[in-house]
Amino acid sequence: MSTRHQRPEAVPFTHRTPRVAAARRLTRRSAREETGRFLAEGAQAVREALRYGRVHELFVTEEAARRHPELVAEAPTVSTITARAAELLSETVTPQGLVAVCDTVTVDVHAALSGSPRLVAVLVDIADPGNAGTVLRVADAAGADAVVFAGRCVDVHNGKCVRASTGSLFHLPVAVEPDVDRVLDACGRAGLTTIAADGYADADLTTAEQLDRPTAWLFGNEAHGLPDDVVARSDSAVRVPLYGKAESLNLATAAAVCLYASAVRHRS
Repeated sequence: MSTRHQRPEAVPFTHRTPRVAAARRLTRRSAREETGRFLAEGAQAVREALRYGRVHELFVTEEAARRHPELVAEAPTVSTITARAAELLSETVTPQGLVAVCDTVTVDVHAALSGSPRLVAVLVDIADPGNAGTVLRVADAAGADAVVFAGRCVDVHNGKCVRASTGSLFHLPVAVEPDVDRVLDACGRAGLTTIAADGYADADLTTAEQLDRPTAWLFGNEAHGLPDDVVARSDSAVRVPLYGKAESLNLATAAAVCLYASAVRHRS
């Protein structure tokens, strides 16, 4: 059984303290990949990281510790830091004074798709961390079994992505696989029908017939959409109808519409 540790020193760590400096390096992707750790900032992200056993150390200002004593009580190791240290660990305009050093969460794509999944979101070449985190949150809310980052995607553990997921990053399997073909093969072996969300598709979401099947939705890059070869390899392609004058939907909004369309059919 692990033992909880809290520093007895009265003086908070500063931004020059080696442990704080080491944590600050985790704002860079190279450091996250090298160490297998990342930062989760804010009460909600820290709460979920603690709940799912991912936290190594919690850095907290004295003010934040007074606001969230329950989080301080749950953390395995707690280190009080100055407001300046919290500011430099933070990637937000208004730091909350709570930053946890966590184990990375990603798994192999085959592990993510084990256990007969019914609904999966596959993000191909997604570049924006805010969109990535929001899709994670949407997939979690829709009851998806996994989210797969395929191709050249933004880092799942990017600070903005972690914040946008509002804790959902810890709730469901998240896989990263640079080889998109390997992802599509894995979806096929898992018994998933692959549906490409494509604004130029002939088929309409409102009339799609395959939504009651176990499905992996494929979502493409914010600017360029899905590559042609990925659309060609998918079992079908579907567009979200636009009834108003908007040219298109934001990626995360389109993902929400598609994933919930499947979720509703699975439960009807």
